[in-house]
Amino acid sequence: MRFAHVTTFYPPYAFGGDGIVVQRFARALAREGHDVTVVHDTDTFRLLGGEIQGPDPIAERDSEGVRVVRVRGRPRVLSSLLTHQIGRPVLKAPGVREVLDEGGFDVVHFHNVSMIGGPGVLAYGGDAVRLYTAHEHWLVCPTHVLWKNRREPCDERACLRCTLIHRRPPQLYRYSGFMERQLRHVDVFFAQSEFSRRKHEAFGFRHEMEVMAPFLPDSDAPTEERRERRVGEAPTSPFVLFAGRLERMKGLDDILLVWGEEAPADLVVAGDGPHRARLEALAAESTRVRFLGRIPNERVIELMREALAVLVPSTGYETFGFTAVEAFRAGTPVVARRRGPLPELVQKGGGLLFGTATEARSAVRRLVEEPELRRRLGEAGRRAFEATWSEEVVVPRYIARIERLLAEREPGAHDRADA
Repeated sequence: MRFAHVTTFYPPYAFGGDGIVVQRFARALAREGHDVTVVHDTDTFRLLGGEIQGPDPIAERDSEGVRVVRVRGRPRVLSSLLTHQIGRPVLKAPGVREVLDEGGFDVVHFHNVSMIGGPGVLAYGGDAVRLYTAHEHWLVCPTHVLWKNRREPCDERACLRCTLIHRRPPQLYRYSGFMERQLRHVDVFFAQSEFSRRKHEAFGFRHEMEVMAPFLPDSDAPTEERRERRVGEAPTSPFVLFAGRLERMKGLDDILLVWGEEAPADLVVAGDGPHRARLEALAAESTRVRFLGRIPNERVIELMREALAVLVPSTGYETFGFTAVEAFRAGTPVVARRRGPLPELVQKGGGLLFGTATEARSAVRRLVEEPELRRRLGEAGRRAFEATWSEEVVVPRYIARIERLLAEREPGAHDRADA
């Protein structure tokens, strides 16, 4: 089949997260013999502070055989502002439309389209099956993340005030029927977790959503060369690991308040972000907390394998929990806050849940004192990864869903099926 994936961010013009998920899917489909094109925006990455040297290439073939088309609007700031405000590609429209409407695609899969064209881009794609994956809560939240007034999870709408507190201009199209009209062009909406599906429904999303979890590649163990190159970074005491962007909604604040000298293990924090200075101040008097800053992903994987547990204390409403699934892949137990999609992931995998920071510390202590429990949870997580979130499981399920959609479009398909 011929696939087009449409997204705002795509490596190297990405800060992580959804762009990496799209890349994994695109490359997996190409390995299966499908023809894959990715269409993405470069302006937003640069405007948000991303650094790429030199001019933007218009199109290229990446290392896994995926055709990558990079679109841009000129002038960049005006193009992005127009898309943000009126929900259409505007100055990027000719480049996006040319690829999607004339590409003869069987499937056009939209991801984070907020700045490549907003809801207006959902009408592009000719006769293709149109899919949409909710990597964030953009469909129901102007700030994407359901983080109310920059301080707490959102459980009821107060969008105008919250948007201003997030220092963003209100999006005019959200106060008309335009977005709802554009959503009707999509054949299937995918949520990444049952929690995210329910949260969309609770916030008034009117379209049915199916749960289609993303996958992680089953990475090989790091080479000895890599281990030797980073041997100086290795923690010398038993530790639990936090890996992620350092921002308030990731939930480390209350954890650090109880992680003093009496903590059951060291806490290693891998990552960077705008909240780092505040977190380092909270941990200033503890010798049990170590900040590594931003480190290569291969080293994060190594640390996950070495850790007693991976700590996932998010206080916000995420759509999925990649860190938890990465820990399952590594065969390491998860200690996760009872929030968002984390309970359903831990129920399928292996780990312990907590409600308060004190409970998190007690859960870690239990894993330290009960090595057999730690082993059982690690093995359960690995089995759950292989059965639920591996490429070998998710990609065939994705293809099968598309084949059913295509069959339903063929004249007489139901008659043949009945026969």
